[in-house]
Amino acid sequence: MRPSSHLIALVLAMAALTVIVSVWWRDMSMPLVFLWVVLAVVTAGDLVFLALSGRMAVDVDLPPQGFVGHAAPFTIVINRQDGKLPEAIDIRLDAAPELVIGERRMERADGGPVKTSFDLQLTRRGQFSVRELWLKWPSRLRLIDRIVRLPVAREISVVPDISPVLSGAIKTQILPLKAGQKDLRLRGEGSEFHQLREFADGMDPRSIDWKRSARMRSLVVREMRAERNHQIILCIDSGRLMAEQLGGFTKLDRAINAALAMCWGAGLAGDLVGFYSFDSRPRLFVPALPGRAAFPRLQTVCAGLRYETQETNHTLGLTHLSGRLKRRSLIVIFSDFVDAITAELMIENIQVLARHHFIVYVALRDPILAKLVEPEETTLDAIARSVAARQILQERRAVMEKLARLGVLCLDSTPEALTSDLIARYIEIKSREMI
Repeated sequence: MRPSSHLIALVLAMAALTVIVSVWWRDMSMPLVFLWVVLAVVTAGDLVFLALSGRMAVDVDLPPQGFVGHAAPFTIVINRQDGKLPEAIDIRLDAAPELVIGERRMERADGGPVKTSFDLQLTRRGQFSVRELWLKWPSRLRLIDRIVRLPVAREISVVPDISPVLSGAIKTQILPLKAGQKDLRLRGEGSEFHQLREFADGMDPRSIDWKRSARMRSLVVREMRAERNHQIILCIDSGRLMAEQLGGFTKLDRAINAALAMCWGAGLAGDLVGFYSFDSRPRLFVPALPGRAAFPRLQTVCAGLRYETQETNHTLGLTHLSGRLKRRSLIVIFSDFVDAITAELMIENIQVLARHHFIVYVALRDPILAKLVEPEETTLDAIARSVAARQILQERRAVMEKLARLGVLCLDSTPEALTSDLIARYIEIKSREMI
């Protein structure tokens, strides 16, 4: 318990009054003493009443797991075993810094418990805890504040975001490549044999199988479909630049979310998926497995991927990957760069890798740069920021164009559209037989 701001203000006012009266009206000392006695008695009574009030029962609830970039509700239910709850209860949480405490919502029923919910923004992967809960409420006369500290020790495991997989959004995008109830395979455009059909008007004459037509004495055509069992390697740069925050959480987490969505989509399309990560040196390599079998393994591996603070060594990382691959693969590289000069080594090593494999280079574009290019105000600071942002965008465009000339498919996407854009590029690659 501690004096409230009301009591402190009242004591200061009484002290000032006492000084003034003692200087100018010394014969008024007895009324002042009486006022101090009254204040002490009232404060003591208020303190006794607060101490004798009934105890509170506090229940807390925190989900055991949450997706990075999402919000997890932390719910507190306060009930008094006897008596009425105070009108004003201040609630504070002592949580890990990775759990950003957001908006507070309170529901209060007449004579019933008080239910309060906090939105905890999950900004990083890992195991984090809400350690303590602090409650503060005033006495009936608001002269004393009671403060209670309750140990909570509730933990939440923050894992990569697979909500697009759970919602079915990836399955909807991948339907053109998936054999299912709606058979939407791209027939006639692939390289893998599917079936023979009788020729009908409107079909491409170039698809006629003349040898089989001669045997069957009627025209038949060969239907092809997109080839399956391609090897896809999801390559993630986990260096210093990927640990930067972009739109609320790190580039690395956004890359992991998109990579897991790609793994699930490739599994639906019948391809093999592997995983590789590197920063200053090679880190993890998971050999390619059928996509559906690879997904839980990659999910576990990505959940434990560390945030590194060292600069990325593209030469060592990509050279090591090239030595591990024995067949032509689709390699999706999630990385980033600062300017055209620091990107030179990355371009050279991607060029070497692109001689034997098909490369998709994925980078995250900061939406704030586009806003800084055309400032709303024409101040000197705004113009300086605009010039710097324009130069950064020009250098990024130059690097992407250089990679495109090497045969690399570049994807410079915004954080919100990264997953859907990547799946769309994958569908385009499969349908056009670019691997």
